[in-house]
Amino acid sequence: MALSFPKSLPKDAIPGLVLVACAATALIIANSPLGPDYEYLLKTKGIVAFGAGSIEMPLAYWVKNALMAIFFFFAGLELKRELLEGQLANLRAASLPIAGAAGGMIVPALIYLALAGTGEYVAGWAIPSATDIAFALGVLSLLGNRVPAPLKAFLLAVAVVDDLGAILIVAFVYTSGLQVEWLGWAAGWFALMMVLNRLKVRNIGAYAMLALPLWVSMQNSGVNPTIAGVLAAASIPLRDRDGGSPLHDAEHMLRPWVLYGVMPVFALSAAGVSFAAGFVDVLLHPVALGAGIGLALGKPIGITLMTYIAAKLLRARIPGDLPDMIGLGFVAGIGFTMSLFIGALAFSDPALAAPVRVGVYAGSIVAAVAGLVILANSLGRASRTRGRDQTHPFIGPEPEYEKRVGRNSPGSAD
Repeated sequence: MALSFPKSLPKDAIPGLVLVACAATALIIANSPLGPDYEYLLKTKGIVAFGAGSIEMPLAYWVKNALMAIFFFFAGLELKRELLEGQLANLRAASLPIAGAAGGMIVPALIYLALAGTGEYVAGWAIPSATDIAFALGVLSLLGNRVPAPLKAFLLAVAVVDDLGAILIVAFVYTSGLQVEWLGWAAGWFALMMVLNRLKVRNIGAYAMLALPLWVSMQNSGVNPTIAGVLAAASIPLRDRDGGSPLHDAEHMLRPWVLYGVMPVFALSAAGVSFAAGFVDVLLHPVALGAGIGLALGKPIGITLMTYIAAKLLRARIPGDLPDMIGLGFVAGIGFTMSLFIGALAFSDPALAAPVRVGVYAGSIVAAVAGLVILANSLGRASRTRGRDQTHPFIGPEPEYEKRVGRNSPGSAD
């Protein structure tokens, strides 16, 4: 069956296309006469000082450690919302995406270790374990209204759980040289933010003023400073005293800045790779093979297998047939943003940057194309489309932002 796409560009696909354009721009620049200037710019050091204290880092690290903290803050807001009132609030409904996400992280990691799990390369085992929500939902949106709501909801839930797993990996695996004193300061700032939470303070600026010293403390503690964004998100209350939702407001406000600002800038800084050493040699590097095959094959195998095992054990209903789940597993194999981020944390050797990026690119592209082809064929069959239940009891469609505000009473948990 030939692929057919909506006549107009789906809104969900735009962020992914912006990321593709930024990644392509970075690749072109890195392999042009401007390549040395590109590398020099990323290595240029910037310093922020206040009194006797200062933080000095290359531009690439400012993007990775500071700008991406905003991305993690946004991801933390999405995660908290889903846990409190969304698709992960009901444990029974959440059991299948949790199992699928676990399989989608474990199997790719095992494939990576089988292909590149020796010496210094072993540190990259988590690279193929991540899913890029923006890209995955963007690819799925290209199939238009043929995608049933339960299937899209399942992918979103898997990606959110996947984000939680990636956050935990960053916090506990890629951390070294802990500074207890700075961790104490971080705990203190976070405690103050939780006081604001208990008081149901609505003003996001009040939380932001405490989030800045929290980030500085985390930056100096040895824990990846992007975790400060997750902690800050945890402190934002779902409901204020008047029944409004500071969490929804913050998520709604940040969405365009993250999708069209933070993530594209990260792509421009992290996606550029020179092929001076030869594209084939880079592609056949153990790290590239582990990352690429882990994403392209590990994700669909792990998600499909674990979802079916969990459904059998729990006697739960799966949101699609086998081809649907396999296709969805491939779409979840689009790593990009988080995979590149973890790769940058895993390896400090500049020589390994190219294999990481090429592996992530190759795996994500193969996963996206395979997922589109499989889903287009499985969802396009007239007999199956007529028999689909759009109100599948597994989980309902993700409500729009405007519908979420005020769904819960002012006394809901936060």
